[in-house]
Amino acid sequence: MKFRNFKTVPKMIFGRGSFEQLDDVLAEERKQADDYVVFAVDHVHKDRPLRERIPALEQDMIIWVDTTDEPKTTYVDQLTEEVKAFGKGRNPVSVVGLGGGATLDMAKAISLMLTNEGGSAKYQGWDLIKNPAVHHVGIPTLSGTGAEASRTTVLTGPDKKLGMNSDYTVFDQIIMDPDLLQGVPTDQWFYTGMDCYIHNIEALNGTYINEFARAFGEKSLDLCYEVFLEDHPDADEKLMMASYMGGQSIAYSQVGACHALSYGLSYVLGYHHGIGNCIVMDVLDDFYPEGVKIFREMMKKHNITLPKGITKGMSEEDMDKMIKVASGLAPLWENVYGADWQTHVTPELLRSLYEKM
Repeated sequence: MKFRNFKTVPKMIFGRGSFEQLDDVLAEERKQADDYVVFAVDHVHKDRPLRERIPALEQDMIIWVDTTDEPKTTYVDQLTEEVKAFGKGRNPVSVVGLGGGATLDMAKAISLMLTNEGGSAKYQGWDLIKNPAVHHVGIPTLSGTGAEASRTTVLTGPDKKLGMNSDYTVFDQIIMDPDLLQGVPTDQWFYTGMDCYIHNIEALNGTYINEFARAFGEKSLDLCYEVFLEDHPDADEKLMMASYMGGQSIAYSQVGACHALSYGLSYVLGYHHGIGNCIVMDVLDDFYPEGVKIFREMMKKHNITLPKGITKGMSEEDMDKMIKVASGLAPLWENVYGADWQTHVTPELLRSLYEKM
């Protein structure tokens, strides 16, 4: 048996106010006076106080990442070309992602595409990246996706939604400052946090589970309970750690049915990852009965109302596309059912689940 040799983030800073150390981190990468850094920042911060705190020098580039839609391969390629044009043949010494999971994924993807030719759609899959990325830093301003810890960058391509899964994708440095979570709207806070909760439910109930993944997943789940059921006074710190540990858990296990179905939903209907997961989780009583029960308690506590009837009147063509995307995620379904997953995951099953949404 061959065990996975998986890579984790080598350097991390955690604590309130730690964002102020970003300048010191980047100073270590700047070797020459004209070395430049690319800051990929969620566009929601363009008119917020955080904008003035970005430690950009005169020669640096700030990209305001449009997160209106889920990250697309075409958008990654567009921004990569903009960076190349800005650098006039020289790559930045670092790419800094500052925002939620979509922005962190965009920063990872840009750092990879600056050193790997051919466009990002070519690398959607597992271990297809050939060359190490440009140094890249992840700083979450939302918590839940685990993007700061994971080896993937989830992208919607021309014919599928699938990550660039690679050891080279992993951030070289992360800064986790709970102060950056302040002011997030409740629904967005909830949907993003539920991504973490769902990661743990899927990993802990999957066939891939092992003691490494269980240790991180169980602690992450406990933190989620404190945040979403108990309103703990240190909720921001706890959610930030839950997100990181949830990402660590699935790195050595896998997500499951909710994420597989959510990918199809996002690809066809454009739902953002967090709310898409929540819509799917609400119909998975047969897969994760206890997890779904507690999920609904969390929704009730925070007055969250999910969209209903979203697939009603959908064309057969679109339904077939969703089914195709969801059924194509073999590792996720193997984590649910085991090696014989294909006997269980039929178009009829997937259709019946989508029709409940």
